[in-house]
Amino acid sequence: MAARLDHLILPVNDVSASVAFYEDVLGFRCEGDRPPFTVLRVADDLTLQLAPWGTEGGVHLAFALPCAEFDAAFARVRAAGVAFGDSFHDVGNGRGPGDEDGARGPGKAVYLFDPSRHLIELRHYGD
Repeated sequence: MAARLDHLILPVNDVSASVAFYEDVLGFRCEGDRPPFTVLRVADDLTLQLAPWGTEGGVHLAFALPCAEFDAAFARVRAAGVAFGDSFHDVGNGRGPGDEDGARGPGKAVYLFDPSRHLIELRHYGD
């Protein structure tokens, strides 16, 4: 199959807090507003469109990173004091990365919540 995810619309409660989190902690690049969305560049072929519609959270987003980028992002998570865990059901236990399966098989992952309580997974496959 040749289909690829192009963009995802993510409802958020506070656009400014979400932009700061995704830029400063995860390292994504804000490309500005395209009303009603604020667009974040995740990768060359993927954007995250933040929608100011409010949410109770609960969306799970898993971002696979090369090992060095994972290490840098995880360091920013710790430096920012963001609670993390080694499993999707143990966010906040301060352990990790844990061993988890993803789209490309087993890898290392940590889990945290964004400002809107979406579950964020950062992972790498040892590359």
